Amino acid sequence: MSTTQLETVSSTFFQDVKDGLSKPQKELPSKYFYDERGSELFEKICTLDEYYLTRAELDLMETHIEEICSSIGENTLLAELGSGSSKKTRLLLEHLDEIEAYIPVDISADFLNSTAESLREEFPDLTVHPVAADYTRPFPLPFRDRAERTVLYFPGSTIGNFTQDRAKRFLGRMAGLLEPGDGFLIGADRVKDINLLEAAYNDKDGVTAQFNLNLLRRINLELGADFDLNQFKHHAFFNEEKSRIEMHLESLADQSVSIAGSTYHFSTGETIHTENSHKYSREHFENLVAGLFTIEKEWRDRYELFSLFYLRPLKD
Repeated sequence: MSTTQLETVSSTFFQDVKDGLSKPQKELPSKYFYDERGSELFEKICTLDEYYLTRAELDLMETHIEEICSSIGENTLLAELGSGSSKKTRLLLEHLDEIEAYIPVDISADFLNSTAESLREEFPDLTVHPVAADYTRPFPLPFRDRAERTVLYFPGSTIGNFTQDRAKRFLGRMAGLLEPGDGFLIGADRVKDINLLEAAYNDKDGVTAQFNLNLLRRINLELGADFDLNQFKHHAFFNEEKSRIEMHLESLADQSVSIAGSTYHFSTGETIHTENSHKYSREHFENLVAGLFTIEKEWRDRYELFSLFYLRPLKD
């Protein structure tokens, strides 16, 4: 990113942190987990025994890859939101007959560019054009005029990280990007046994705890804060009423933290809410996309832990 872009990201980061820590229930946006170290830790989380999500999604894709690619079609611009290392996308790229370009969109520029370079080596005939951007805000889609259609790909269960209102607004923005004939391929985690859910976010090796605490480390490094990471602990649990896993950072003492001249006080046991991960039934997901998209296809893994939907935008 240019110097101006970096300054804009830093300014937005500071404002979001300031606003979040000023609320009665302190909170921090989960999108800021993904600096370079956070992205690396998340990739490690995806390999953990407890983290069923990645295995379920890969099982689904390997089982249904031909149908999924058929829905995407030929001469398509494929844009992946929050691409990370693009492991799941490799399955698509290996099986799609013709694709005009692949546009990975991710907030972590260094990690994104490294992944893009690796994909160019692996797929030398493919146009790979990374876009370093926050996909919850407007972002460009280069090469769109070369393709017959655009398909947005939102893998994993990231839609579950949004509150229901924010998810609806996000889906509305994505629908606004698309034209008739375009598509939206989106993953969603399904409602399941509470023990399986909570274990996935409280792994025995503590990698998810490191991932959560890394957000405070990032605020220290980039915003000059003085969080003592040893005075906070990871806490994750299933909120059955809201059908979501909640991740928090719990203060282990009465303490104060300074950020750019402002001071924030924490009582023992007070938490910073860092992430939600909503779990969906089919009916719940249909209600979420109602009025914006129609569900053309749904695929599930063999154990019905995870769903992948192909949506078509509703256009007048």
